[in-house]
Amino acid sequence: MTDAHPDNTAARLIQIAEAEIGYAETFDNLTKYGEAMKANGLPWCGSYVNWCCKKAKIKIPNTVSTVSGSSAFKKLGKWVDAPAKPEPGWIAYFDFPDDNVNRISHVGIVVKDLGKGWCETIEGNTSGSGSQRNGGEVMRKKRQYSKGGSIVGFGRPDFKEQA
Repeated sequence: MTDAHPDNTAARLIQIAEAEIGYAETFDNLTKYGEAMKANGLPWCGSYVNWCCKKAKIKIPNTVSTVSGSSAFKKLGKWVDAPAKPEPGWIAYFDFPDDNVNRISHVGIVVKDLGKGWCETIEGNTSGSGSQRNGGEVMRKKRQYSKGGSIVGFGRPDFKEQA
């Protein structure tokens, strides 16, 4: 990979996440991300985020379980409730209002704020029009963090200062 950004930066995390766009599970939640996180066969959005962070040398709480990951960010004082404006590299946590799961059930990486309560994310285990939290593919998404949106809050990783 040419022109790699320095490790432990938001730019590096996003670069790694973008390189994975289009990756699809082989069968029923079986992925290289789940294998690496020792959670193969389980919904893998959190394994994808952990995998990207590990590859970028960014330490975050284990978020294979999205509920545990968000709770850990809160305990560390590194949580920001939506509708706060996110920054690149923040970890976005979702509760989709129409999925009959009334809790945080999905996670992704913020690429950039798009304004007016929307941001661009890269997420594992999502889809274009099917399940947003168990869709089987790494995709770039446009997500709402303002009132009524699916993003409930963000974890803020500690990044190395960028020059």
